[in-house]
Order: sequence, then structure tokens, then C-alpha cells
Amino acid sequence: MKTHYVLISLLAFILISSFITQLISYAHLTHTPHYNGGSNRDGMGKYYPYMALDPEYATPYKPTQITFSIQDFDGKDVYNIETMVEIYEESTGERVKGFPWTLRDSGDYNLYYVFPQPGSYDIVLSVANDNKKVNQNQLDPPRSILSSLTDCNCQRVIFNVTISDSWGLIRNSLLVISILIPLIVLGPVLGGIYLKRRKQRMYSRPEKETLKYIIMLLAIAGGLVHLAIFPEHGSLQIYYAIFLMAAAGAQIAYGILYILINFAEDPYEGNDRSRILSQYRKKTALNLFGLIGTSILIGLYAYSVVVAPPLSPDNKAEIIDIAGIMAKSLEILLVIGIIYLLIWEKRRIIKILVSVK
Repeated sequence: MKTHYVLISLLAFILISSFITQLISYAHLTHTPHYNGGSNRDGMGKYYPYMALDPEYATPYKPTQITFSIQDFDGKDVYNIETMVEIYEESTGERVKGFPWTLRDSGDYNLYYVFPQPGSYDIVLSVANDNKKVNQNQLDPPRSILSSLTDCNCQRVIFNVTISDSWGLIRNSLLVISILIPLIVLGPVLGGIYLKRRKQRMYSRPEKETLKYIIMLLAIAGGLVHLAIFPEHGSLQIYYAIFLMAAAGAQIAYGILYILINFAEDPYEGNDRSRILSQYRKKTALNLFGLIGTSILIGLYAYSVVVAPPLSPDNKAEIIDIAGIMAKSLEILLVIGIIYLLIWEKRRIIKILVSVK
């Protein structure tokens, strides 16, 4: 039981940590930026600006959407503000693009730009203090000091972004490696233990041990897939982030519990009926937890690809992708395995109870 409490505490810690790290208002951005975006801590005058690139791991020579969301310090929307946006190449200090002073109906708006080459860029957002005192529809001269407010009745903030041909590939490769390493380490260890236990029981009938190992690995694999898609999907909405972390944590915890169960001795040994029934109820509860939880995940996925899920940032159904197909395939196999194991466990306990006087 102490092990169960440790696992439950670990899962709770994961969920709370995820909630705390994600519980940041990112205004009306389409996703929570982890790279090439964010907000300025000090704000700009009476405003608090946010910025994000889409795609987040932007590459040169391709159109990139630059999203701004400007609010006041109470988190309320602002309207009818005059803004100017400039893009400077960091290595040369040259201004490569400018969007002139424009009256925005709302503080939420998008601009589009094709970055000319890989490298670091400074995106400078200027907001007028008084719309009547700026050169509307005109662009101010370039500046050597980007934050300078000389000859401008405005406030400025600078966002630093990095444009790369390969960073997205590097990030995805590191993510795959981080998922494969635990499997590569865990696989041989569990395989060696499994073969050793099979050898020790070579003269007795294995108690569905292979199926239990398969269920354990399917559960852990499903959790790792949810962790793999977390950076992309979790950034769309804070609630998506919490959900994906909760699903991954629950699946991995479920798989770990199965590891502990398989390392234990046969819980049905002996002639104590109450003890045997107690052990059976615990195993059944664990299997039902996996069955119900996994079925809910499959159902939610099916719902999300048919209609727009709740709190969707674009109010559209999710696109069926390879990661989703992989995760749901693993979960369907997991459900089939758990159902079969539940039926087998029930038949087995009946026989055991009949034989126990």
C-alpha cells in the first residue's frame, strides 16, 4: 500500500506542477508560446503586450504569422490603438521590414512576414500614447537604439526571435530520443526479469504473464505518446496542457503499478478466502481504472475529430494525424487486453474459491 501512496503522490505532483507552470494568461494568442514568443514582464506604459509566431519554430523563406495581443494591466482588451511594428536583423542592426503606424480596432491582430534568412531578429512593437501625435500610415526612421523613444510619443517593447532551418527538426529528434531512451533501458531490464521468471516457472503454467507485460508496456507507451504530442497540442490551450499531462501521468502510473504487480508473488496462494478476495478486488479495481480511463480517452479523441472540442482556439475539429492514430491504436489494444484479463481473472478466482474450503 505504501507504494500505491507514493505513486499517487507522484502523479498529483506532476499534475499540480503542470498546472502551476501553465497557469499563465497568454491573452488571445492561438497557442501558449514556449519558443519565439511570450510577453514583456515590465509591459509598455499602460499596456501589457503578448507576441507569438506561427509556426512557433519558424523557418526562413516561408510565410510566418506574427500575432500580437495587447491588453491593459487588468487583463482587459484594448481598442482603437495606433501601432507600428519593425523587424531588425540582430547581427547587422538593419531594419528588414516595417509595418507603418496603423489604427487597430483591437489590440489583437496578425501580421505576416517571410524572414529572408536564418538568424536572430528583434521584433519591435510601438504603441502610441496619443493617436493624434504620430504619423499615421507612415513608418518612423530606423534607429540604432531600438528602445529609444526620441521624437516618438509612444511606448516600445522588443521581442527576440530565432529563425532556423533545423531547430524544429532538432527539437523533434530530441523529443523522440527522450522517449526512446526510457523504453530502450526499461525494455531489456523487464525482458530479462520476464525470461528469468519464465525459467523459474517452466514446470508450472504461466498465469497470463505475457499478457500482463503487454498491458503494462501498452499503457506506458500510450503515456509516452501523450508526452510526445504535449508541446504541440498542449500549447494551444492551457486546458489541453493539463489534460495531456494528466492522461500521460495516469497511463504511466498505471503501467508502473502493473510492473509492481508482476514482480509480486501470486496473490491467490493460501487458503484464506478473505485475503484472496481482497487481492482479487484490488487487481480488479486496477484493471477497471485502466479500462475506464482508456475508454474515456478513446471516446474523447473520437469526439474531437468529429466536432470541435470544448475551448478549441479555432472552433474546428482536430485533424487526424499519425500521433493520434498511434496513441489510439495502442489504447484500443490496451482495452482489448484488459477486458480479456478481467474475464480470465474472474474465471480463475471462481475456481480458486471453489477449491478453498
